[in-house]
Amino acid sequence: MDHDNRESMEEVQLRILRVTEDLRVIQSELNCAAMQAPTDPELLEALADASQLESIHVLKSTLDQMRHFLWFYMQVVTSDSEMGEKFRQTVRQEARARTPELEQQLQSASDAIMLRYLADSRFRKPN
Repeated sequence: MDHDNRESMEEVQLRILRVTEDLRVIQSELNCAAMQAPTDPELLEALADASQLESIHVLKSTLDQMRHFLWFYMQVVTSDSEMGEKFRQTVRQEARARTPELEQQLQSASDAIMLRYLADSRFRKPN
């Protein structure tokens, strides 16, 4: 791994730590609001506001999508399978080129890999 890639991964790790802490704070604040809402009609009304509910829905949707991606990412990165190696090769190629066209190809490749993995997993024995 060259110096630029190492710095890039360090930046990603720092962002992960910041986002994780932000999510913990958001959860804590929402928890406090939910606990206070039954006794505070004004707070309950504010929490039920359409824009508030929409932002919570967007956050939930984004977190669901990230959770699915992280599951897939962990399967591929920690796997010694041919699929894992193909994914890693694709990621290395993308890092070299950094073009929008290649990013689209990477998305298509990751979608195809995910579909293949899910199709293959139908025949695997559950844990």
